[in-house]
Amino acid sequence: MGKTFVFVNQKGGVGKTTSALNIGAYLAQAGRNVLLVDFDAQANLSSGVGAHPLKPGVYELLSGTTTIDKAIKKTAVPRLDVIPSGIDLSGAAVELIGLTDRDLFLKKALAPVKNNYDFILIDCPPSLGVLTLNGMAAADSVLIPMQCEYFAMEGLSLLLQTIQRIQRSLNKSLEIGGIFFTMYDSRTKLAHDVVKQVSAYFKNKVFSTVIPRNVRLSEAPSHGQPIILYDPQCSGARAYQSLSQEIILRYGGSGSGT
Repeated sequence: MGKTFVFVNQKGGVGKTTSALNIGAYLAQAGRNVLLVDFDAQANLSSGVGAHPLKPGVYELLSGTTTIDKAIKKTAVPRLDVIPSGIDLSGAAVELIGLTDRDLFLKKALAPVKNNYDFILIDCPPSLGVLTLNGMAAADSVLIPMQCEYFAMEGLSLLLQTIQRIQRSLNKSLEIGGIFFTMYDSRTKLAHDVVKQVSAYFKNKVFSTVIPRNVRLSEAPSHGQPIILYDPQCSGARAYQSLSQEIILRYGGSGSGT
C-alpha cells in the first residue's frame, strides 16, 4: 500500500504547492508511481503540471459526478499523475460543511487507487478549514514546509495543535512525516537561527535538505512545468531532488526502476 502525504501550512506563500509539485516529480523520476491531488481551489498545482483547466477533476469527484479513474490525468513526467482542481472547489468547501462525515470525503474518494501508487501527495489550501481537514483525514503523514522567519515558528505551533486534534478525532494514525525549510537565505542570521531552533526541538522530524530562494523555482509554474523539466540544473532543482531522496530513504516506496 502506498504512502499518502498531505502538505499543510496555514500561512500562504511558504512554498507548499511548489514543494508538492517538485517532490512529486522527483519521486516519479526515481521510479515511484506518484499521484498529485490538487485540493486547493486556486489550482496552482494543476497549473504547475499543465493540467489546468482540465475536467473532470477533484470537484467532480467529490460531488459524485465522475469516477476517480476519469478524474486522474497524466502529466509530462512519466509515472506522475494528477487530479486537477479549479475554482469550483471553493463551492465544495461550503457544500461539505453541512454534510455528515464531511471531513472524510477525500479519504473515501482516494481509497480505490491507494494501492496503485507508491506516493499520493495532497496539496491543501493555506488555511485550516474543511478542505485541509479532509486532506489530513486522508493522509498517513503531514509534511510541513516552513519559511525561515519568526512568524513561521508561531504558525507552526498552531498547526501542531490542529494536527493533535485530528489525531484525537478523525485520524488516530496521522503522524508528522517531516518538516523542511523553504526560501532559505544563507546570508541572514535569522534563517540560521530558525533552522537551529526548530531542528533542536523536532530533531529527526526535520529533513536535512533546505530549499533555497531560487528564481527558477518561481518561474517554472508559469510555464506549466515542474523544475525537473524547466531547469533541472538550478540550485532549487538539486535541492528538491535531494529532499525527495530523503523521503524515499525514510518512507520507501517500492519503485519500478528508472
